[in-house]
Amino acid sequence: AGSAANHFFVPRKLLGSIMKTNEIRTASVCWSCRAATAGEHFCPACGKIQPLPRGADYFAFFGLPRKLRVDTTDLERRFHRLSWRLHPDNFVRASVRERELSLERSSQLNDAYRTLSDPIRRVEYLLAQAGMRKEGQQKQKAPPELLEEVFELNESLEELRMARKAGSSNGELIALRKRLETEQEKFQQSLDAVDAELEGVSGEWDAALDAGAGEMARKELMVRMNELLNRRSYIRNLVASVRQELAEA
Repeated sequence: AGSAANHFFVPRKLLGSIMKTNEIRTASVCWSCRAATAGEHFCPACGKIQPLPRGADYFAFFGLPRKLRVDTTDLERRFHRLSWRLHPDNFVRASVRERELSLERSSQLNDAYRTLSDPIRRVEYLLAQAGMRKEGQQKQKAPPELLEEVFELNESLEELRMARKAGSSNGELIALRKRLETEQEKFQQSLDAVDAELEGVSGEWDAALDAGAGEMARKELMVRMNELLNRRSYIRNLVASVRQELAEA
């Protein structure tokens, strides 16, 4: 973890923000009555719908701490309650500003729920907030412990493609398919193992937040999660490629 931690730089400001729960770093005021607000969906003074404050995130949207083990039943309950309150139908006779905010908030609500309701997306989002996962910057490398299996899988895929092009007998194609299915199952097991490990590190992250862990400890956990996500992405793509090839065979 030490060498990996040196490879991934997490800005101190971004890393420190991970420790926040529902806090909004920038003080804000109601756009209508100018009363002070603290990230609420509606002004506590006049009741007008508010824009999402700068610095808020999906966790804050639902009033949740930035933890990775989420009670999905509670999350769904919060989603339905907010969905009803923010729905554009409730603002048909409101001002243009309120109707626009309703549409924005409803869209943000759906994005937030879609992300936080999935454990993998939840981790990806947390790391993205810390600047660790940017689109197009994640290199696809075979995990060292799977290099031999990946080589064998690629050979099997190529053999199946060549046999199909050559019009090989059904018996030969069936044998190649069975071999590929066996290899696919091995990689699916590897994927399940990565998911289990990621779940474990997620629990460590939550415990670290509860214990008020320091910057270095949190950084190391994020690096571990990032490495697991990269490994998961690679294996998942392999499994998807095999599944597609088998469907065409």
